[in-house]
Amino acid sequence: MADLTPLPAATVTLVRDGAQGLEVLMMKRNMQSAFVPGRYLFPGGSVDPGDGLADIYARCVGLTDAAASRRLGIESGGLAYWVAAIRESFEESGLLLAHDENSRQVGHEQAAELAQHRKAVAAGELPFDTLLRDSGLRLAVDTLVYFAHWITPAGAPRRYDTRFFLAHAPVGQEPAHDNEEMTESVWMRPREGVERHEAGTFKLMTPTIHTLRLFATHESADALMAAMRALPDVPTMAPRIGKDGRRIMPGEPGYEEANSPEARGEWKK
Repeated sequence: MADLTPLPAATVTLVRDGAQGLEVLMMKRNMQSAFVPGRYLFPGGSVDPGDGLADIYARCVGLTDAAASRRLGIESGGLAYWVAAIRESFEESGLLLAHDENSRQVGHEQAAELAQHRKAVAAGELPFDTLLRDSGLRLAVDTLVYFAHWITPAGAPRRYDTRFFLAHAPVGQEPAHDNEEMTESVWMRPREGVERHEAGTFKLMTPTIHTLRLFATHESADALMAAMRALPDVPTMAPRIGKDGRRIMPGEPGYEEANSPEARGEWKK
């Protein structure tokens, strides 16, 4: 069977400063999910057709499609990834990176009220741009920093071409997992996530553990944001599956050999 074509996707790592320093929001996928059940990851998902429409672009602040596309290295449609990251964060965590016409950020009460509609948005019953327009809100796309690009290995039951974004968690809002795709949400120091994963008590995907290791080198949310904004370019990371099931990164021994179905191992949940 031919390898699946990776679907465009976006994810956002929401960070804040806790009592002991930098924290990142982690969410646990439903144990009944067909894809990576029980893994902890960041809010995210596929880029939907509605994420690239003129009506939703009109609700975006501080970034044009042309500028977003240049940042991603594509001809057009780049802004849809920023939109998808914010929409998925809203659907899965209830956190909304948006503000009103007077640049006032969405607060706790308004976020909780809007969250009542997130299942309808996720189901396609309520267009995201309609919810924003009716609420007088604009998406704070200019607050997201693009910092990583990962492609799911060939041989996986689902494949994604995912752009990773970073953003300060909206002040005053509290995450509330949707109890469908996500069944748990927790703020965690990146170093703690790495240690728990290495101890075998915290299941993470390859891009997630790499991201946490990167974040663990920074002490505060502002320091991390500054470092990611300063990145000159974002390389594409396309791991492959070795015969033993291990994810092999570009440049590592065995990477070139794992380029064909006959030479690679099986995908493991």
